[in-house]
Amino acid sequence: MKRIKIILLGACVALLGSGQLLGQEPLVLANDYIQIQWQKSEDGYVIDKIMMAANDGWEVISNPSGEYTLLWSKTEPKERTDREFTTAHGEEFPGSSYKYLINTWKNRTSAFALNVGHEPEYFYPSHAEMISPDELKFSHSTIFADFDIHWKLDRDQPQDILVWMACTVKVPGYYSLASPSLLTVDEKGLKWATVPGYFHGDRMEENLPISYAYGNGVPALPIIFSEKTASTLSPIIESKEGFTLSAIAMPDMARNPWIADRNNHHQWQLGLSHKNSRSLLSPTLYYPIMGEGNAYFKEGQSLVMGFRFHLSNGDWFSSMKHAAYTVYDFEKSLQLRRNQESLSHRLERMVGYLTDPETSLWRVETFEGREIGAQAYLGGVVGADRDAMKNADYGAMWMLAQATGNPLLKEKVLPYALQFKLAQQQMEPGFFQGAAIGQYYLSKSKRFVEEWGDMVEPIALTYYIMLDIGNMLLFEPDNPELKERLGLGAALLMDWQREDGSWPVAFNREEEALFKELQDFRPTFYGLLVAYRMLGDEKYLMAAKKGADWFWNNGVVHGSFLGVCGDARYVPDFATGQTAQAFLDLYESAPDPKYLEAAVKAAKVYTSHVYTHPIADKTLVNTNGKLRQNWEISQAGLSFEHGGAIGSANGNGPILLASHAGMFIRMHALTGERLFADMARAAAVGRHAFVDEDTGVASYYWRSMDAGAGPFPHHAWWQVGWITDYLMAELALRSANRINFPSGFVTPKVGPHKTYGFAPGTVLGQAAGLEVLPGFVKISNPNFEHIIAASMDKNKRWILLLNQYHEVQSGTLNLASSNQGEPGTIRLLDAEGKAQKTFVKDDAIEIQVDGYGLAILEIQY
Repeated sequence: MKRIKIILLGACVALLGSGQLLGQEPLVLANDYIQIQWQKSEDGYVIDKIMMAANDGWEVISNPSGEYTLLWSKTEPKERTDREFTTAHGEEFPGSSYKYLINTWKNRTSAFALNVGHEPEYFYPSHAEMISPDELKFSHSTIFADFDIHWKLDRDQPQDILVWMACTVKVPGYYSLASPSLLTVDEKGLKWATVPGYFHGDRMEENLPISYAYGNGVPALPIIFSEKTASTLSPIIESKEGFTLSAIAMPDMARNPWIADRNNHHQWQLGLSHKNSRSLLSPTLYYPIMGEGNAYFKEGQSLVMGFRFHLSNGDWFSSMKHAAYTVYDFEKSLQLRRNQESLSHRLERMVGYLTDPETSLWRVETFEGREIGAQAYLGGVVGADRDAMKNADYGAMWMLAQATGNPLLKEKVLPYALQFKLAQQQMEPGFFQGAAIGQYYLSKSKRFVEEWGDMVEPIALTYYIMLDIGNMLLFEPDNPELKERLGLGAALLMDWQREDGSWPVAFNREEEALFKELQDFRPTFYGLLVAYRMLGDEKYLMAAKKGADWFWNNGVVHGSFLGVCGDARYVPDFATGQTAQAFLDLYESAPDPKYLEAAVKAAKVYTSHVYTHPIADKTLVNTNGKLRQNWEISQAGLSFEHGGAIGSANGNGPILLASHAGMFIRMHALTGERLFADMARAAAVGRHAFVDEDTGVASYYWRSMDAGAGPFPHHAWWQVGWITDYLMAELALRSANRINFPSGFVTPKVGPHKTYGFAPGTVLGQAAGLEVLPGFVKISNPNFEHIIAASMDKNKRWILLLNQYHEVQSGTLNLASSNQGEPGTIRLLDAEGKAQKTFVKDDAIEIQVDGYGLAILEIQY
């Protein structure tokens, strides 16, 4: 941008591409931050100058525009185009075997989505009127419609320009209004672009599957994206000139995902794009959507569209936050959240669910002479005949057994789960020795298989050998067989690593690389970090760093990631959040600042996997016969399994498995960034509407509401894992690390939550072990979470209380009897360990804690 210190407003004599300027006095909207100048030309009123405030004057922004676009079609655009899309290697995309994706991809590549099949009419307004120094009115007539347009500077948000457009139809047909182009950005001047939930990146990508389906690179086509998987309704362009421009839809422009008594998530009524219809980089909104049943207008009917531009010198992340907090009131959505049941109580109830073989669908089968145990998996697995079995979270399994001392877990579950893991690793010499031969065991055909296809993946080796065995070794550090198996996996992972540090995405059984059009933008290197920490050999750390360096330079820096769900063809998913924790853990072993930078950058990108809309409220809705307030089922604050053009969020909405919550709290502690903490709490707090009353297990997909685990009983282990990780992170944050427990390794597949309980932690300087004691603590107020810790000599116990509401909360706490005998002194301490009250055995223990605060109940035996 060109910087100037003095502005002279007068007759403009420049020539613009839109036509000869007429030399009359310009029209200006201005405040202390922004100046926008219109000049009358032969084509109408064009924007001929935009300036932003700088420290020593004003900066002139290149390529001002002010052009409007109306899309019209006499007939309804075809639902689907005949265009075929191929990978970079000429293969059909997504491929006939991906049955869950085919129709979604066809729908997402409709004529309208590709910005074709209609007639664009471009214009500049012919009439203008200054309403006030900060408001300007335009009007214009075309053969199709009459327009009234208002621009107004927002007095409360001085970097925002409010725009309302009203269009009265003259010719019947199908219409869509586009927001005008305030300015355009040359592709060579692009620093970053994103439609949150779809893509993010710093470079253009011509291949549509790579850019549109995988979000790797900025789509070269002017795609119109649906709000169904747009996490924040704001396309954002960051320019190398030093400014960022976003267009933010007014909240009522988008679909409401649940109306009264029905799921309305499928509706599409708002479009978002990083480009205008001329395929120039300029954040653009479209309303309504042709082909979706609400775009036909008769003569005399009107359509209205409202939005705002946000123009700042911040980056894309600050612009996304601005939309989330200022327009979509994310803070309000969080503040409405109240627990009907605490997470800690849910976790205790899940102990019963997981130790009951009937409810948990626990099965023991024989494979090659081993008795192997896992839970039934009734979701889609290629080759399964409702006989698939899977274990989800080995760290959570060993942790819960340690914390509860439950003999059923220790005797009836863990030994068979261990044998399942040993059977899962291929031991025969050759190319695959040490690999995970499949996530799932099919008991009828007695074989291990991958989720979707006959293949072997390096990331599966990291997940199902390195991470699972590493987490078990934390609890069984002297187990020689587990150490041997971990070393075998590490050796193979190093053998498969390319010279540049990367890995192939997958191999077929003939040892050939698959998915050659994709790059392994996943934390595959993490398996070698586990090997280094558990086995101590420096070569594993060197190989881990080599893999991390490649991922940082080729993936994270450019906003490119890959997912781990085989049935979704590896479109980006929770592995993006897992990447953040993987780099954070690597930084602890190899404190290179770039690893910390990579962790924060990946975490910021993962915030775009979290819905920030719609604004939650207290409106009553009916969900499967149960009356609830809207905030109870709100999508705001929930992440998706995978979003974008073909992810599961298109049909199912977001998920309730909040593996990222603990990582976000750690990122908040590290950076001070408020959005991390708010998103973590919005996902974790007040989600009772999705919890099965009988078992305490939450549904996986938003659309299922409170239907429970359904075909995924193993998800309960992941829920135990993420809840524990989140509560541990909150404890460390709120106690300023006065309470801290060592964490292990992340869980396979679903995200960055970590394992605890394998070693003592500290509570106010005293060594302590974690305990899970169902029924021991009863609290009248479910907004209190409780975590239990005991001194190593068992003479002291602490009840660690977290207030999960933003305001002061009070409650009564009761303690059941325990095997530690009768309590003596009971003291209530604050987060710094200072005594507040002392109780005796028969006293009613009254607790009061500040919003998002911490209190500690210390029990001396």
